[in-house]
Amino acid sequence: MHNTAHTYRFIIILASVAALLLSIASEGLKKRQEFNKQLDTKINILKSVGLKVNSMTEDDIEDAYNNNISERFLSKDGDLINDISERKIFIFGRSDQPKGIIIPISGKGLWSTIYGFIALEPDRNTIKGITFYSHGETPGLGGEIDKDWFMDQFLGKQIFDDKFELVSVSIAKGKLIHKNAHEVDGISGATLTTKGMNEFILDDLKTYKNFLLMNKNIRK
Repeated sequence: MHNTAHTYRFIIILASVAALLLSIASEGLKKRQEFNKQLDTKINILKSVGLKVNSMTEDDIEDAYNNNISERFLSKDGDLINDISERKIFIFGRSDQPKGIIIPISGKGLWSTIYGFIALEPDRNTIKGITFYSHGETPGLGGEIDKDWFMDQFLGKQIFDDKFELVSVSIAKGKLIHKNAHEVDGISGATLTTKGMNEFILDDLKTYKNFLLMNKNIRK
């Protein structure tokens, strides 16, 4: 009887210690996952404005982000505010004289939600850079959206037309015959992925339209 009770106590203690260690490990893993998620976001924001991050350490990325990027929010009228709102925006450089405006974009592709950032030049019209990340589109097809060859096509494109209407930049169904300021070449076999992207990029930019037009500094 004594030996049986001793065995049970040992098992209970062992199970309790194991549960505690698993809980500590799980909490540590959760914190690391959240850190990695935030780091990935910062990497893509920095990439969208043309900063080279491939050779940077985690500390370098944190320093580059803190020294170059500020996070702000927009009121319904498009004013920059410090209070938290649904519309977040990132400023590259000084807020009063930015070197770029970074807008978060996201929406449904074919198989997944696609996340990205679109950076605009100070004229708030010309695309400075764009990144797509954290998606589950088909490798070799829709998955090509996060490749440099695809994203680099957006550089220099414009989101407003000659009448200052917000038209965004759309992805063609195939290779463009006639190049223009508002389209890029499509991806073979990724029609549904790019169709979804065309829709959410335009919709997200419309959310920021008042801010983009506010200072009337758009140049063609």
